Amino acid sequence: MDFNIRKSTKEDMPAVLHLIKELADYEKMEHEVEITSEDLVKEGFGDDPLFDCFIAEKNDGEVVGMALVYFRFSTWKGKTLHLEDLMVKKEYRGEGLGIALYSEVIKFGASHGVKRVEWIVLDWNKNAIKFYEDTGASLQKQWYTVQMDEEGIKNFVEKL
Repeated sequence: MDFNIRKSTKEDMPAVLHLIKELADYEKMEHEVEITSEDLVKEGFGDDPLFDCFIAEKNDGEVVGMALVYFRFSTWKGKTLHLEDLMVKKEYRGEGLGIALYSEVIKFGASHGVKRVEWIVLDWNKNAIKFYEDTGASLQKQWYTVQMDEEGIKNFVEKL
C-alpha cells in the first residue's frame, strides 16, 4: 500500500480523534475519552501548541494512522520527547505504517536535540512490547506510572 507520513493539520483532527477512540477501545478504555476534535485543534494549533502530531495517510487522503508527541523536561537529562499515542487502524496493520510513524517520531526527537524519547505501553500488549524492544528501546520495569485524575485533583486542592 502506498502511503504518506506528514505533520497533521487542523483539518485532520476529526480523523485523529477517531484513531484515539479506536485505540481506547482496543485498550478497553473507550469510556475514558473526553477530548473533542475542537479540543485537539485548540491545544495543538494555537499560539503555544501543546503537541505535534504525525499522520499516515493513503494516497486517496484517508488518515489511517497517527502518532501524537509533546516535549517534556527531565531534571536528569534535559529536553525529552513523549510519545503519547501511536495508532494504526486495525485493517492497515502489517503494512509498515507503524514503523514509519515510529521512525518519524524518533527522527523528530533527534532533530530537536532531545536526550530521550519515552512512552508508556500496557504490560499485556506483548506485540507492542516486542516491536519496541526489537527497535532498541528498553522497558523501565522498576518505574510505575502515577496519575491523579480530575476528581483526585479537586479533592486534593479542597483539602489544602
